[in-house]
Amino acid sequence: METFYSIIIILIFGLAIADLIVGVSNDAVNFLNSAIGSKAIPMRTILTVAGIGVLVGAVFSSGLMEVARKGIFMPELYFFDEIIIIFLAVLVTDILLLDVFNSYGIPISTTVLVVFELLGASVCLALLKINSRSEVDKVLSEYINVGKCTDITLGILLSVVLAFVVGAIIQYISRLIFTFEFKQKPIWLKALFGGVSFSAITYFILIKGINTIQFIDDDFVNIVKSNARVIILFSLLIWTILSWIVEQILKINLFKFIIVFGTFALALAFAGNDMVNFIGVSVAAWQSFELWSEAYQLTGVLPSDFSMKALSGEVETPEYILIIAGLVMVFTLWFSSKAQYVVQTGVNLSRQGEGEERFKANTLSRKVVRLFYHVGVGVKSIIPKSFNEFAKARFEKGQTQKLNQGITKPSFDMLRASINLVLASILISIATNFTLPLSTTYITFMVAMGTSFGDKAWGRESAVYRVSGVLNVIGSWMITAIIAFSLLQ
Repeated sequence: METFYSIIIILIFGLAIADLIVGVSNDAVNFLNSAIGSKAIPMRTILTVAGIGVLVGAVFSSGLMEVARKGIFMPELYFFDEIIIIFLAVLVTDILLLDVFNSYGIPISTTVLVVFELLGASVCLALLKINSRSEVDKVLSEYINVGKCTDITLGILLSVVLAFVVGAIIQYISRLIFTFEFKQKPIWLKALFGGVSFSAITYFILIKGINTIQFIDDDFVNIVKSNARVIILFSLLIWTILSWIVEQILKINLFKFIIVFGTFALALAFAGNDMVNFIGVSVAAWQSFELWSEAYQLTGVLPSDFSMKALSGEVETPEYILIIAGLVMVFTLWFSSKAQYVVQTGVNLSRQGEGEERFKANTLSRKVVRLFYHVGVGVKSIIPKSFNEFAKARFEKGQTQKLNQGITKPSFDMLRASINLVLASILISIATNFTLPLSTTYITFMVAMGTSFGDKAWGRESAVYRVSGVLNVIGSWMITAIIAFSLLQ
């Protein structure tokens, strides 16, 4: 009997490696999109910076199994033979769905995917148990954490809308201030922008990343969160001074530093937090097997009689597994063609100017564009004419630039790339600080779409195609949750 389950555990870890590969191919868009789209630094440098961030985040990750900590299902109500079936089914489904959507270049949320896969598998087994004679006294809500699942769903919807709206507003204001000739602006203005950007990213690392470092004391984490304002003000002062030195004395492009630092920060946070979406299930399966194996040797308890109550707490991942997982992720970053394909979806939808569109226009996208056009005309009519002329002048150069023409031209400039990274960091930090459930994929993608909209990158000819692409991606997010739940019924 132990041999049979040992083989299953080996199979599960084999699937975990495959899940890591397809998972990184999907989530690479979170931290590569801005750097690749702006062409601020060479591709090798981008991958090196992201690889270092991923490896550092993986090595120092606490390895807490996200899905177990969130409590999607109640493990104490399941037995070992049932829990192994759940984990095996989740891994197989996860790999298949991720690979299918990666093949179409559609970024989806690995967190949402794992949550709804676990939910579907656990609901299925719960219904079977309820319908059996042994547990007719229980109801489905006892097996499933309905409140947490509701929070996750609402968090998804809120993050999608909020990220797009905030991204559009911030980008529009930033372009009014800097225009497309941002490199020619006064040193003090660029230094202040650098100070705000670096401070936001630093705070993001502290809030989002600090919880994933296993040797950080909980008291220190609480001190950081309770003194957030002091940390932000102090770092703003220091980073503004350093930004001024970089621009004025060292004569180095400040925006490149922001993009490099932001790419590293998002990659680190991804590995430190989202990595458990890929290996958490496998580690939980392995530790479930260890718990049952010890009990079996001592008491001879059968898999069908061994309760998995021990999984209701936090499950830590051994250090060597984190290192191996980190190396697999770095390898995938460098050699996965699907990762590049998924990244290009976000880059193409947010690029400045016209060009070949990947998505076809449809009736819904035309209606959305028409609605926004009429809203825009209405808003423009109530705004003073002087401001409209001022805004038009600030965006004028951007309308004539054809950044997307030619192989070596960037899809958007470094100002927008910097805002993408900074704004995504801020929104994720705020949600993390308030323990709000969200998807980093959804946040980073919708921020990029919002900034492209606010930057007037969607022209008359391209708007219906870009909107169609965004609607396709958002629709795929909803479909993946439904499919992930339904396939395991």
